[in-house]
Amino acid sequence: MVAIAALATFAVATPGSGQGQGLLYSLFERYLDSLRQQTGIPGLSAVIVRDGQIGWERGFGQQDAERNVAATPDTPYPIGGLTQIVSAVLLGACTEQGVLNIDEPVVQWAPDFPAPSATVRHVLAHASAGAPAGQFQYDEARFAALTTVAQSCTSEPFRKAMAEDVLDRLGMADSVPGQDLGSEQSPARELFERPRLDRYAAVLERLALPYRVDRSGRATRNDQPANGLTAADGLVSTVRDLARFDRALDDGVLLLPQTLSVAWSPANFTGAPLPTGLGWFVQNYQGEKLIWQFSHIPDAYSALILKMPARRLTLIMLANSDGLSTGANLEQGDVTSSPFVKIFLRLFA
Repeated sequence: MVAIAALATFAVATPGSGQGQGLLYSLFERYLDSLRQQTGIPGLSAVIVRDGQIGWERGFGQQDAERNVAATPDTPYPIGGLTQIVSAVLLGACTEQGVLNIDEPVVQWAPDFPAPSATVRHVLAHASAGAPAGQFQYDEARFAALTTVAQSCTSEPFRKAMAEDVLDRLGMADSVPGQDLGSEQSPARELFERPRLDRYAAVLERLALPYRVDRSGRATRNDQPANGLTAADGLVSTVRDLARFDRALDDGVLLLPQTLSVAWSPANFTGAPLPTGLGWFVQNYQGEKLIWQFSHIPDAYSALILKMPARRLTLIMLANSDGLSTGANLEQGDVTSSPFVKIFLRLFA
């Protein structure tokens, strides 16, 4: 870390922003691949977005180790929990249109929800625990209950709303609203016309294969069920497509600035701020706000997006093992526990 800090200081002091940034990207690339190999991740795709443009992107290792197919920035992965940030956009748009009050109880749309006092706002902040609700507890299963909320306010099936209002709108052509759309038996295929289904199938054919990594670092293929889509999980995407989503957020294409400001501020229900906003984690690092979300699909996939809004700087990483999140306890709300993030912050913050 001392060496990284010294090199980063040199890079920043190097005359010419292009030369300095190039050195930072080169250093980050070197340390990122080293961490990938240490954690046994077979394939990793990453991108850094700066000022709305991709400043750096790279694939490391293999998306398919058996056939030696390299991971690239266009490699599709199931992004698991990162689906939440896209769902939060759909719900945020509903509030802006005046068709959703997020302070209404979730049981209004999901009668079996286990916390009757929890509102949509509570669930967006992973704060539906306690009686009354308001205590933080990361729970993707409860977040998934927002699927019916979003479907109600958009007046169309949830995955179709995500496809049309986000993926198609932003040109996220390598993203698929549910891995099950690749199966001819999936009833959800009835929502889409044949050309779009064919495009989805082509994307899913390139999907990074999932791997379980044992303690010795040996990776074994570990196929997963072809899941559908909920507000909490199921989206398939690439780092380049997620960069488009990130740019649209920063440019105000998807949500108004005031809506994002609320989503990116710590929720507070009991007098103490939580580590979450609405659909995102929120924390400070040396006086700077970090906005982030992660995914952990055990023995299969992991993902992380980290935003530094004041710098218009974003890191997005997708992997075909759970190595980006295993052992970091990210569900507790501290992204700096990730060694991948530590390297990034030491270089770019």
